[in-house]
Amino acid sequence: MQSLFFLIDTVIGLYIWLLIASAILSWLVILNVVNTRNRGVIIVGDFLYRVTEPVLRPIRRVLPSFGGIDISPVALILLLIFLQNLIREYGLYSTHFGGGALFGLLTSGLPVA
Repeated sequence: MQSLFFLIDTVIGLYIWLLIASAILSWLVILNVVNTRNRGVIIVGDFLYRVTEPVLRPIRRVLPSFGGIDISPVALILLLIFLQNLIREYGLYSTHFGGGALFGLLTSGLPVA
C-alpha cells in the first residue's frame, strides 16, 4: 500500500511541475521571448496544453474573471498540494496504526494536533 501512496504522490508532484512549466511557457510566448515557429517549442507547448488543459478548463469555468489574469493553475496547484499532503498523512498513519488513520490516532493515545 505504501508503494501505491508513493506512486500517487510522485505523479501529483510531476503534474505540479508540468503546470508550472505550462504557465512559464505561456508567459514566454506572450512576451515574445520564445519563437513560436520553432518546432521544439511547438511540440513542448502542444504537449503541455494537452496534459494541463483538460484539468484547468473546469476550474476556469468556476473561478471568476480577474481581468485577463488566469489563476486557475494556482488554484489547481493548491488543490494538488492539499491532496498530496492528505495522501502523505494517510499513507504515514495507516502503516503505523494499521488501518484507518483517524481511528488509529484516536485509539493510540497520541495527542492529535
